[in-house]
Amino acid sequence: MATIRVDIVSAEGEIYSGDANMVYAPARMGEVGIAPRHAPLLTALKPGEVRVEDTEGKEHFFYITGGMLEIQPHLVTVLADTALRGEQLDEAAALAAKQAAEEALKGISDKTDLAKAQAELVEAQARYRATQKLKGQR
Repeated sequence: MATIRVDIVSAEGEIYSGDANMVYAPARMGEVGIAPRHAPLLTALKPGEVRVEDTEGKEHFFYITGGMLEIQPHLVTVLADTALRGEQLDEAAALAAKQAAEEALKGISDKTDLAKAQAELVEAQARYRATQKLKGQR
């Protein structure tokens, strides 16, 4: 069976590197599924979950805050702004961040603050959804 090489990196360093059967990533325009020999693609990523199905069929989960995705026929590279392994996600902290972002959004009056608060809320919601999804997988 054909495989595709996956590298997930962030400013902190390499998060994951290995061969996979399938990769799923949160592209700006919607989730993309990447199989071996996928057509080349370069796209922005939004906050969300990257899933990697390794060659043994085991799924690995990663939460990213955004970044870039480069796809070549035999290589997928995720250049994440920030990335965490699924087991590093803290549900209570994600819920607290989501609630804080919602509260901050209520008191905004300046347009630049509004855009920043909305971006923080989107990220917090994505992190919370990822923790909920992972919780269901355990």
